[in-house]
Amino acid sequence: MNDRNGVKMPLSRFKVLDITRVRAGPTAVRQLADWGADVIKIEAPAAFDKAKGMGGARHGPDFQNLHRNKRNMTLNLKSPAGRELFMRMVRQADVVIENFRPDVKTRLGVDYPACREVNPRIVYASVSGFGQSGPYRMRPGFDQIAQGMGGLMRITGTPGQGPMRVGVPIADLASGLYAALGIMVALLEREESGEGRWVHTSLLEAQVAMLDFQAARWIISGEVPPQAGNNHPTSIPTGVFDTADGCINIAASGDEMWRRLCMVFEDDALMNDPLYASGEARSENRDSLNRKIAEHLKKGTCAQWIERLNEAGIPCGPIYFMDEMWADAQIEHLAMKTPTQHPILGEVNVVRNPVNIEGVPCIDYSHTAERGEHTDEVLGEFGLTEQEIKDLKAEGVL
Repeated sequence: MNDRNGVKMPLSRFKVLDITRVRAGPTAVRQLADWGADVIKIEAPAAFDKAKGMGGARHGPDFQNLHRNKRNMTLNLKSPAGRELFMRMVRQADVVIENFRPDVKTRLGVDYPACREVNPRIVYASVSGFGQSGPYRMRPGFDQIAQGMGGLMRITGTPGQGPMRVGVPIADLASGLYAALGIMVALLEREESGEGRWVHTSLLEAQVAMLDFQAARWIISGEVPPQAGNNHPTSIPTGVFDTADGCINIAASGDEMWRRLCMVFEDDALMNDPLYASGEARSENRDSLNRKIAEHLKKGTCAQWIERLNEAGIPCGPIYFMDEMWADAQIEHLAMKTPTQHPILGEVNVVRNPVNIEGVPCIDYSHTAERGEHTDEVLGEFGLTEQEIKDLKAEGVL
């Protein structure tokens, strides 16, 4: 698990206890697992797990892509014996990651103070819906709720057509990535201080942070950004444009890119038109400018314009359906899908981690484990005897 094709992975020295569910927490864990951390995913025994559906079916594409590169064991944290065993594991672990509602970990007795008491070096990460404190801390969190409260849905979509969610669970994904970054920072600090930290973020915090320049438009300049549809809110002309046989993205903002675009169109009159002579003018007259650009683009196909615009150094590209995206030559070259061998499903492709570190192969991903697949193996490493494991299973702890 920790070595890939004989190469020691960068995070192989770290042991991670994963008690996360659904997506935000598992996204954080996936960053560590992909780079070789010994991740032990802890699930409740099947007899005690009544939550079906959240996170998708175990053998479905979502679950298989999200939980690769981990070992899996069962443990009933609600039982005194289960909690005691968990804390025994914490003593030898480096990281604990959870995404319960803030009160749940305390009620279970597995919160940061409890874990720190047995292991002061532990880095403990929490991902919640709204934060660990404040008036909304006890609310249940969900990605689309964070998209709405975090301002994203009011700047997404076509003007006048109401709020629109984005097509991926961006608040879940962003909070998981921010949590993983925080864990890395805490582990780096621990090398000097010898002490662990509590790292926590939330869907709402991550969503607000992901607004980036759109958020800054309000807190710095007092602007309330409107929906802009496929037009970039501030870079003009940038957006979706129709050609003779479909539509493409073009990003030609800035005076130099604008000049190049006019040269590709062989349209000196457009280049010299005072209505479009500056960035401010192009912004003010965006609609008429877009119509003039569309008139030129209707004279050629998507492929023809993409070739011509790229030759001129103007950013542009196709707008793919999912099957078209996976068939693109550059995406095939980047090998963004990688196969795993699943004992039940056979070969399963997962989306590979997009970070590349020269000399460290991010390959040979392991399959998403079945519930409890490694329980005996993991607990044996933590010093339990075969008889102890057998007795715990009989008691319903495992």
